[in-house]
Amino acid sequence: MKKTIRIATLLSLATLPAMAQVASEHPGATSSAGMPQLDFGNPWTIAQVVWMLIIFGGLYYVMARYALPQVESVLEARRARIEGDLESAQAAKQRADAAMADHQAATAKARAEAQAAVGAATQKAQAEAAQRAEALNARLAAQIEAAETQIASARDNAMGALRQVATDTADALVTRLIGRSDSAAVAAAVEHELAARGRA
Repeated sequence: MKKTIRIATLLSLATLPAMAQVASEHPGATSSAGMPQLDFGNPWTIAQVVWMLIIFGGLYYVMARYALPQVESVLEARRARIEGDLESAQAAKQRADAAMADHQAATAKARAEAQAAVGAATQKAQAEAAQRAEALNARLAAQIEAAETQIASARDNAMGALRQVATDTADALVTRLIGRSDSAAVAAAVEHELAARGRA
């Protein structure tokens, strides 16, 4: 854009003498056309053109020297601020992604630790339950064995008492029936009968 303005200014300045020469050679051309703005034979018209070029050049200088650099600096600051905001947003996104990854890793670690703790507690409870069951079974087995021993002893005692009672009763009946006592025969007969009943 600056180059275009400069080229237009140079062209206008370059064509100004030619237009002035044409106007001086044909002083009635412009007046006959009815356009006093192009009457270069009039000194006021040349003065106006010269002042217009001076004002245009001054305005161009002011715009190129002061206004346009400020606009460019504002645009550059805006572009830098936008780039900084984009970089900050990208950094924040990266931090958020890293925090999410850390959170997921911590969650997975906590879940694994919880599962391991549950598994260890389950195994420990099963082992304790198995130990208690074994102890209870051993205690019950000992109690059953003691009870069986007591039962066997009581049975033996009862059988011994029963043998004695049966022998005494049979001896008394034999003595009353035949008038004499045969303890050896009676004891053998009672023993034989109890053995037969035991086999049955």
